[in-house]
Amino acid sequence: MGTARYSGEFKRDAVALVESSGRRIPSVARELGVNPESLRQWVARSRAEAASSAGGEGPLTSQEREELRRLRRQVRELELEKEILRKAAQYFAKDCVLNTKGSWL
Repeated sequence: MGTARYSGEFKRDAVALVESSGRRIPSVARELGVNPESLRQWVARSRAEAASSAGGEGPLTSQEREELRRLRRQVRELELEKEILRKAAQYFAKDCVLNTKGSWL
């Protein structure tokens, strides 16, 4: 048995019906002919997105998660580059020694 695919508009309307009517999710799901757990997930996702867009500390969206992965990868690369440059500076600093007259060797 396959899973039913619902349009984004249908999901938004179903969530809006739950939110505006004050009815319980199983009741609305039965009326719409959808799985109550699916409707529960749609409502939870909608509430999380609303909290996130309102500046709340809700779960991250998929775009935010992807950006976070990209930024973490970039930070690792930059830290590696910084470490290489630090070691190179130490290496070359050993070669640049002042002699007793104050001039560079």
